[in-house]
Amino acid sequence: MSFSILKQIGDAQKKKAVPDVRSGDTVKVTQKIKEGDKFRLQVFEGVVIRADRKESHTARIVVRKIASGVGVEKSFLLHSPLVEKIEITKRSKVRRNNLSYLRERSGKSARLGSKDFDRVAVNNVAVEETEEAEAKDATENVESTKEEPEKEEKVEETTKVEEKPADTEEPAEEANAKEA
Repeated sequence: MSFSILKQIGDAQKKKAVPDVRSGDTVKVTQKIKEGDKFRLQVFEGVVIRADRKESHTARIVVRKIASGVGVEKSFLLHSPLVEKIEITKRSKVRRNNLSYLRERSGKSARLGSKDFDRVAVNNVAVEETEEAEAKDATENVESTKEEPEKEEKVEETTKVEEKPADTEEPAEEANAKEA
């Protein structure tokens, strides 16, 4: 009984649109940062070295990048309200979920072999899911308005604008008269 309640609460907290992020992907994570009373957006781009609990509301990824010669890792909760957007820029072929061996490597040995993927389709999954949710909400609103009595709508009349015929002959005749 209590497990189903926890599952309902967890599902309610999940975002509708999260792309399928895997280990080995190069991603741009846009995060909302609060400074005083203001918010700003910060982009963190790097390689996903770990992806945990994909189906859970506590799904998380660890992203690693090299900044000024120093390795920096950040962990992001995928369903956090502070994570604005996740964009996959490159997908690599890897054989394991935890790529912690990249921590000891630098330069060419830290490169991952890329593989072809449909970048637009992977990143637009989120947009399509939100559009479907909006469409579902719109149909619910239409159904609720059908129950109300229909109101008369006023139709505005459009007026035609008359066009004056262009007199192209007069300027040409005047130009010829001036030349002579």
